[in-house]
Amino acid sequence: MSEEASFPQDDKQVLPAAPAPTPARRGGGVAILALLIALAGAGAAGWGLWQVRQLESRDQHQLGLLDETRGEARSLAQREQALAARLAELPSAEELEERRRLLAQVQGDQQLLARRLESVLGASRQDWRLAEAEHLLRLASLRLSALQDINSAAVLVQGADDILRDQDDPAAFAAREQLARALVTLRGLSEVDRTGLFLQLGALRAQAATLSSLAPGFQSNGEGSFSMVADGDGSSRWMQLWEALSRYVRIDFDVDQQVRPLLAGQSLTQVRLALTLALEQAQWAALNGQQAVYQQALDQARELLESAFNSDNPDSQALLARISELSQRPVAIEPPDLAPALNAVQAYISQRQAARSQSKLVEPATETSVEAPAEAAEAVETSEAEEGSQQ
Repeated sequence: MSEEASFPQDDKQVLPAAPAPTPARRGGGVAILALLIALAGAGAAGWGLWQVRQLESRDQHQLGLLDETRGEARSLAQREQALAARLAELPSAEELEERRRLLAQVQGDQQLLARRLESVLGASRQDWRLAEAEHLLRLASLRLSALQDINSAAVLVQGADDILRDQDDPAAFAAREQLARALVTLRGLSEVDRTGLFLQLGALRAQAATLSSLAPGFQSNGEGSFSMVADGDGSSRWMQLWEALSRYVRIDFDVDQQVRPLLAGQSLTQVRLALTLALEQAQWAALNGQQAVYQQALDQARELLESAFNSDNPDSQALLARISELSQRPVAIEPPDLAPALNAVQAYISQRQAARSQSKLVEPATETSVEAPAEAAEAVETSEAEEGSQQ
């Protein structure tokens, strides 16, 4: 019984041992499920952390924008305060209207003063130019009378005529007519080259200082009657005296030319000096416009050359021809009278001054007529300002 009873126990113990692997499979599934749940939780936690960081970054960006907005708001507030202060400093509408009226009045006065100043300056400038024309005419007259400078006088008269032309005044016709006549007279005169004559006469002086060929002297050939006298006869002294006198006295019965005085060797310096002085006198006369003195000095120089120097010498011939040529040159002219032109210009200046003094007497009425339009313009501006303020 005991053995029979023990078999069933063995069977009971053996039968439950067959499904032993089942709890292990269940534990593995639970572990896998727990692992999946843990992974899902970790992913959810990471995603939540990422979301939190995104939210924090957005919050920081919004805080930055908020700070910028506050800064701009503060700057706008400061600008508003500055504009309010400037607006507080601006005058009122009544003050602006008063200032506008005063500005219009000042502009009117300024225009009036500008017109007056322009008239005064224009008149003074014209007076200066006319005074300059008168001075040019006086200077031209002085140049003609003192230096007889035709070209300079013509240029000065032309300058005075140009000034009157720039005036563009029909009243200057008479003065310009006299100036035109003076210009025609000046341009018809021949120019006198005094400086050139002075230099040419100086060159002739230098050439005259080199002349050395005097008029031919008598030369004895030793065939006279005294030459046949023996030395022992006591006539040697008479022979020496005859040789000395033969230099100054010559008797020639067969002469076919004009007899000229003979000069000693020491007189050559005197002749040169006389010729030089004559040419210097001609130079002085040429510079000072003394025609009679100039002609007389050259005639004296020509006579000295013809009488004292050999006419066959080429140097003497050239100097004589040059002196004869220069003696035909004029050194003085008859200057025209510029007094009519000067008187005409002075009369024109006096006429302008008289007309200006008469216009000054009429000026107060003109000023009144000028101020009236200015007041009317101010009234129109005031009415326009009032209409604008009403609108």
